[in-house]
Amino acid sequence: MATLTDRFRPIDFRKQSADPAGFAARLGESFRETGFAVIDHHSMDIAKLDAGLAVAKAFFALPEPTRLKYVVPDGAGQRGFTPFRTEIAKGAAAHDLKEFWHVGRNLPAGHRLSGFMPENLSVSEIPGWDATTTGMFDELDRFGRVLLSSIARHLGLDNDFFDDPVRDGNSILRLLHYPPQTEPPPEGSVRAGAHEDINVITLLLGAEEGGLEVLHRNGDWLAVNPPAGSLVVNIGDMLQRLTNHVLPSTSHRVVNPRPERARYSRYSTPFFLHFRPDYEIRTSPQCISDANPNRYPEPILAQDFLMQRLKEIGLRM
Repeated sequence: MATLTDRFRPIDFRKQSADPAGFAARLGESFRETGFAVIDHHSMDIAKLDAGLAVAKAFFALPEPTRLKYVVPDGAGQRGFTPFRTEIAKGAAAHDLKEFWHVGRNLPAGHRLSGFMPENLSVSEIPGWDATTTGMFDELDRFGRVLLSSIARHLGLDNDFFDDPVRDGNSILRLLHYPPQTEPPPEGSVRAGAHEDINVITLLLGAEEGGLEVLHRNGDWLAVNPPAGSLVVNIGDMLQRLTNHVLPSTSHRVVNPRPERARYSRYSTPFFLHFRPDYEIRTSPQCISDANPNRYPEPILAQDFLMQRLKEIGLRM
């Protein structure tokens, strides 16, 4: 099977400051081709990212009854713990073979968007949980905004176009665990079924275990095996809508491990960067042409879009 990195070498973020236009062009080219890009030499604090992964592993090592006490009833999975085989890809017949924890934005008391973003849960069994998970969230949030500036440049928008839409955005850090498969998985089930992300962009640190695949527009599934320390970034449905599909939100999945790796857990920490809930997603005029007429003449609030999609994947009734 061909790999994404066979087709696209990682984009060196160190060149962004010296040649911002060139970096934006390479980033945009990769997104237009596959909806994904691989970035190396990013500017995030590795120690904070590693600490976040460490506490995630510690949480999933807790006994199941302990983990289950952090489920938020009727919370649509927006905070705390979501148990194994809860989420289902849109249109899929089998639930995903994964469990996860969600960390969201910490808003000050009385903030006007507090009704859209519940408070984070603290895990009393793990020292330093709050500071560590918040530190990881903030690093990914900061770097995501940097990448959005390059995306804006590529689209011919003002470099700061996305600053206001994502300020106080309803972003989510997902601490994700795919348990070992000590027995053959149920027929038709995979670790994560083919899906597109709901949000603006997703930032994904390379996982220790493989399995991530991207559906290329030619119909081939491409294995994503990024170099150690690099970052995989993909376009979400909200940005696809805003750009009138100039930047595509591409189907991707996590397949079951090879038999020799089935006894190992897979951990992943995707960061789903979102618009703020009251932002109106409206097609960018720069992305409308005779060859690409406006697919979405009616705008939609980011919160309404999110609620529609959460219902489709089983996280909201």
